[in-house]
Amino acid sequence: MAHYYYERISTKEERNKQSYARQDNALKAYAEANNLRYAERYVYRDDCSGATFNRPEWMELEENLDSGDTIIFKDISRFTRECQNGFDKYMQLMDRNIDLIFLDNPTISTPYIKNLTNIANAQDLVAKTALESTIKLLLIVELDRVEQERKIFIERVKQGIAASSKVQGRKAGQFDKLTEKLTDDIKEYINNRDIKAVDLMRKHKISRNTLKKYIKHIKEKEAKEN
Repeated sequence: MAHYYYERISTKEERNKQSYARQDNALKAYAEANNLRYAERYVYRDDCSGATFNRPEWMELEENLDSGDTIIFKDISRFTRECQNGFDKYMQLMDRNIDLIFLDNPTISTPYIKNLTNIANAQDLVAKTALESTIKLLLIVELDRVEQERKIFIERVKQGIAASSKVQGRKAGQFDKLTEKLTDDIKEYINNRDIKAVDLMRKHKISRNTLKKYIKHIKEKEAKEN
C-alpha cells in the first residue's frame, strides 16, 4: 500500500508567481506527522488546468495505482476544478479502493466518506437511501464550490485586465517592457546560444513566458522585413 502525493498549479497561478512551495510544505508536514515516507519518486506534479484529468503526471499516477494505495493532496482543487467529472473520478477511485486525502478538506477525504457509507449500509432502506444521498450531496457541493470559485477568479482576471487597459490607455497585447536594449539583447541571444535565457530574464526582470513572447515577436518582425 503506497502513499503518493499529487500537486498541481495552473498557468494562471504561475503568472501570479505562485509555485508548488505551499503544497510541498503542507504535504511534507503531513507525511512527517503521520510517519509516512515523502520522496520525489512518490510525488507527481502537473502545471495545467484542473478542468480535465488529461494531465500527463496525473495519468501516469493513475496507471501506477493499486488497490489500497493512497493519494494525498493539499486541497480538493488540486484534484479537480470541475464538478461532475470530479465526482465521477472520485467515485471510480474509491470503487478501486484508492484513498484520497485532502488536507484542507477532511470531510470529503475517502476515509470519512467510507465511514458514512458503512453507517448507511447498516441502516434500513429509507435511512440508507437518505444517507447515501447526503454523501453524494456533500461531495458535489464541495466540488461545485471549487468550480464556482474558478469561474469567479477568471471573471475577476478579465475585469482587471479590462480596467487596467482602460486606465492606462494600453491596447491588449502591447509589449510594455520591450525596450530597445532588451530588443538588442534578444537579437544577440537568438544568434548566440551561449547566452542563457535565465540571464536575460534576470537582467530585464521579465518572466519566461514574456521572454518567449518577445522572441516570437522579434523573429516574426525580422521575417517580414526580410
